[in-house]
Formats: sequence, structure tokens, C-alpha cells
Amino acid sequence: MSEHAVSLHKTTETPDEGASVTTLTVVPAPAKPIPLWVRSGRAVKTVVTHETTKTVVRAAARHGLYTVNGGRIVARRTWDGKTGARYERMLRAAEAAGNYEVAEEWEERLQRFREARHRRRMDLLHSPVDVAKGVGVGVGMSIGVLVALGVVMAINNHDVTDVITPLSATIEFIGLLIRIVQVVWPYAVVLGPLFALLGMWAVGSKQQAAPAWVMPAGVRNSEGEPITPSIVVKALRDLGIPAMRNAIKEMGDAGAAMLGPIRIAGCGVEVDVTLPSGVSTNEVQQRRRKLAENLTRHEHEVFITIPQAARTVRLWVADSGALDEPIGPSPLVTDETMTADYAKGRAPWGQDLRGDAAALSLYQRHLLITGLSNQGKTVALRSLALWLALDKSVQFLIGDLKGVGDWKMFMGLATTLIQGPTDEHVIQVTEMVEGAVDEMNRRLMAPPGTQFPPLIVLVDEAQVAFMCPAKDDEKRPYGGSKANSRYFMAVRKIHNQGRVVNVLMWQGTQDPTNENLPKLVREGAHTRASLALGTESQARMALGDKAVDGGAAPNLLRPGLDRGTLVVASDGIAIPAGQASITVRTHYVDDEGAVAITDRAKAMRDGVTTLTVIERGEERDPLADIAHVVGDASRVRTKDVLKRLAVLNEDAYGGWSFIDLKRVLDDAGAEPYKSDGVMVVSRDRLTAALAHRDDDGSASAAG
Repeated sequence: MSEHAVSLHKTTETPDEGASVTTLTVVPAPAKPIPLWVRSGRAVKTVVTHETTKTVVRAAARHGLYTVNGGRIVARRTWDGKTGARYERMLRAAEAAGNYEVAEEWEERLQRFREARHRRRMDLLHSPVDVAKGVGVGVGMSIGVLVALGVVMAINNHDVTDVITPLSATIEFIGLLIRIVQVVWPYAVVLGPLFALLGMWAVGSKQQAAPAWVMPAGVRNSEGEPITPSIVVKALRDLGIPAMRNAIKEMGDAGAAMLGPIRIAGCGVEVDVTLPSGVSTNEVQQRRRKLAENLTRHEHEVFITIPQAARTVRLWVADSGALDEPIGPSPLVTDETMTADYAKGRAPWGQDLRGDAAALSLYQRHLLITGLSNQGKTVALRSLALWLALDKSVQFLIGDLKGVGDWKMFMGLATTLIQGPTDEHVIQVTEMVEGAVDEMNRRLMAPPGTQFPPLIVLVDEAQVAFMCPAKDDEKRPYGGSKANSRYFMAVRKIHNQGRVVNVLMWQGTQDPTNENLPKLVREGAHTRASLALGTESQARMALGDKAVDGGAAPNLLRPGLDRGTLVVASDGIAIPAGQASITVRTHYVDDEGAVAITDRAKAMRDGVTTLTVIERGEERDPLADIAHVVGDASRVRTKDVLKRLAVLNEDAYGGWSFIDLKRVLDDAGAEPYKSDGVMVVSRDRLTAALAHRDDDGSASAAG
């Protein structure tokens, strides 16, 4: 027992039992003393790790380094002032940048400096003799002047001894100066170096010439410091690209010659960098994080794009923390008089990184928005639909396969609104899209030049449709990406031909992969936008190789923190020349604001009845319905028959064309024919066809 001592002793016999009793007592052992070396070590550790100790050590190191590095700065400035080093650095920088005209100018300045220095040195060879002559002449003239002054004083005072009075006074003054120097010199020998060290410390302190780890907490956090040419050059030099480092080393401190002007761009600055020979643009792009950290920024605060100029990268560096600030409400909410124009207008979507308004044209453009879950995809997609709803000619078919009410404000505005995540909802959405295909085909049969109102077929969470395992009665799958997939083929048909008749497909989907967003569907969208994604391969699927190779990087956006920030590739938005994409911070329109906007949109319309389910309807007898709408007339134009059928049952016959009508009549033996140059349907042929069909049915029944 290490922690307790055991005491064993015997007591006296008890009178009633006649036996002795042995008592076992456990006594705590005395605590062992802690060795002195352990206590000393703990005390030393406490002192060393104490925050006050760290502060004192940092302060001592900081001020010492201020002095040392300040001396280096003074020495370098002195060297630059006395030699042509500055001119040589500028000359090498101009040559490295390929600017030979500037190089010639610096070479000429260097030559003039050398010539002036040579003249000064030659003058020094003759200066001792000239100085001696000057001193001799000066002393002689001074003595003569003093003696003349003494003669004047002697004549005036009638005292011959005044002749040497000025000369003796001058000698006494010189002696006084010598005595003063003798007294001050010992102190000057001591204080002079101290003042020199103080001057070097002042220079180092002003330049913050010390490592970051020794700086005070407030200064050590250098986030937000302004971007200057020297900071950009140092950041590029330290990227770990040997060719870059060597080229900048050859340029000296004038490496900023490869930088364009640093321009204020929204909540940050923008600068074009012409890379030295041997450095490719993708080498810089691949080191975005290191470049951002070298610029004392976070990775998401630095964007690298490729402008039109060869061997050039464009850096946009945000003010520290600026991208975490909201951009303000949407004009859709603040301007209650705003209207939309599908053909000529642009939707106010948000702001680009420069702080300029980012507006998107939706005219005849299929749309695809992707991103991880809960990054603002639905809000970004809904903002565009809300703006377009303010054009009363636009029609909507909406399928919300999330089904949590994000689109409920479109009830009474959309022709169809299906909400829910189940397979049955996918079936309904698929039939809705197929109905849009039928409408597209009807429009395509119209005479050339016919204008049609815009029809927006919008499916949110489209990956649910692509991944649906359900099949119809003919064993055709609703989901998937094969040729027999009903949803996939319906979307492809709209992508192929819908644009020209203003039938447009908008989709929002999560996590773009080949399984939940087939390649043909991705590439069919004219406007492709992506929120934060997980990998570069997903970014390529979302935006395409061209945009990613040009600098688009939605995979580098911060999930959660950059909610609502989109990387957009589209010809419908203003993108800086030479770039393949643009980053947009979208306005956030909450549910309350969305309801207010849709209320304004509904007030502009006559009233829309919204279907919440696709009615498969009762079985119709087309031949009997045709005979019914023909009525007692001997013949009716096919055009009028189609109109009457649509009035009879819009769902069954609203999308019929002449081809559909002719197919039914031909199958029944009641073919339409021309009369007076127009196609007509004959009542007699219909009656005969119905009678013949009924006879066949009766005979079959009898058999």
C-alpha cells in the first residue's frame, strides 16, 4: 500500500468471550515531499509561458530588430544616394519587363550620374591646393581687416594699444571655442552613437521593420492593410515559383514594373500582372491560397482571372472582411413601381465584386443553377422568376421537388405549381414538362413570324427527377439519362427547339454529377451559374471547362459563409473582356418580400387558375367529340373544328393540331377534304364512320 501505512496491534482479552482481539488500523502515510528540481521546473515553466513574459520578450526583440533593420535601411539609402545602384535596378526591371524604351532612359540617367560623379572626383584632386590658397588669402585678408579696424580704434581713442585689440579679441574667441569643444567632446563621443542608434530605431519603427511574431497584437494582425505595389511583388515573389522569384530578384525592388495600375474596384482593388518569361498563368492560379495569404487576405478574398492580354493575370483583392458584409435589398423590394420586360429588360440579380449592379438578360435563354444544399440556390432562382413575373405576358409552369413552400407565393400566378419530393410528384412534374413539349410542338407548327408569349418551365431540385426510379405502364423510367427516360427526353426536346418559340427550361439542382445532372442537360443551358461546390470536377460540370480554365472557381467559395454568391457563365450578363465568367453576390429576397412582389404581379393580370396536379382526366372518344362539334352542319372547316374541340375540353384537345385531327379522321375512314380551297370535315362521313364502328362493335359483341 503506497498511499497508506498499516498499523497492527493486539488488545486485551474480553471477559465475556475469553479471547484477544486484534485491531487493524489504516493510517494515512505522510505525503512525500516534491523534489526541489520539480518545483523549480514548474516555476520556470510558469514564468516562461506567462503572457507578460511573452510580451516583454516580443517587445525586446521588436525594438532590437527596429534598430538593426533601421540601420540596414539607412545604409541602403546612403548607398543608393552615393552610387548608381538605384539606376541599375530600374534598368534591370525595365529590361525584364521588355520595356526597352524605359530601359534606355534609365541607362541615360545612369550615364549622367556617373559623369557628374567623375567630375566631382576630379575636382577633389585640385581642391587641396585651392583650399590652401583660399585659406591663406582668407586669413591674410582677415588679419588685414582686423589690423585696419584696430588702427581706426587707436586713432579714435588716442591709444596706440588699440591697434591689436580686434586681433586679440578674435584669438580669445577662437580659444573659447576650443575650450568648449574640449569640454563637450567626451560627452559627444558617448552620446553621438546613442543618437545614431536612436535615429536607426526611429527609421525601423516607422517602416515596421520587424517580423510579424514580435509585433503587438493589434499590429501583428495585418489583415486589411492596403495593397501596394511592393506588397503585390513580394506576394508573387514568395509564391514558390522559381522562375518568378529569379526574375523578380533580377529586377530588384523595382519588380513593380510588371504591375499595371492598382485600381479601386468595388469593395477591393484590381491589378493586372504581366508575368515574367517562363511563368504561366495557371501556375499562379494554382497557388491562389498562398497568394491570398501573402497578401494578408483569406483565400475567398482573392480572385484570379485571365484577361485578354497574353501572359497576364488579373488579381482582384477584397478589402479584408468586405465580402462578409450584406449588399443591401433587391430593387424588386425597394421599388414598388418596377416592371419587367422579357425581351429587352434585365433582371436585377445582385452586385459583382466591383460593386456594380449585376443584371441578367433572360430572353430566350435556358437556365441552370447548381450548388450545394442550403447555399441560396432557390432564392437566386426565385429572384429571377419574381422579376419576370412583373411582365404580365410571361407564363409559368413550376415544379418544386423540395416541397417546403419556397414557391407557394406563385399560387394564382403560375399555370401549374406542383410541390413535393415523392416519386408521384416527379411523375406529375414529368407530365408537366411533357405538356410544355406539346405546347412547343404546337407553336412550331404555326406560320413563320408568329409571336408567342414566354413560357417558363421551372423545376427546382431537378436532381430528384433525374434520380427517380419510378416507371410508367410501358416500363419507361421517369428518371435517368437514357433515351427512354421521360423527364430527360422532355428536357432535351425543350433545349433543342424551345428557345425559338419562347419555351424555356429553368432548372435548379444540387451537387452536379453525371448521375443527377446528365451532360447533355448541363450543356443545353445558355446561362449556367453555380454557388459553392465541393470539388473542381463539380465546378467543371456546373460551368464547363472553358469557364473553369478561365478562372471560375465555385469550389473555392465557402459553404455557408458565401451563401448567395454565384459564379455565372452567360452571354446574358456583362462580363469583363477576356473573362469567361463573373462572380455575383445576389440580393436576398425573403418570403415576405416575395409575396409582396407576386401580389403586384397578380394585380397586373386578369387572374390565373393554378393547377396543383396534372389531371389525367376521363377517357375521351375523339371521333364522337368531332361529330358533336360538327353538329348539324353538312361540313365544317378543320380550323373551326379544332377551335370547337378546344372549347369542349381544353385539357384533351387544347394542344391539337391539324395533324392530330387528320390522324383520327383517317383512322376512322372520315378523311377531311378540300372544298372551295379549304379543308373541311364532312358530317356524312362522320356519321358513316360512327355507324360502321358501332356495327363492328355490335358484331364483335354478338360473336
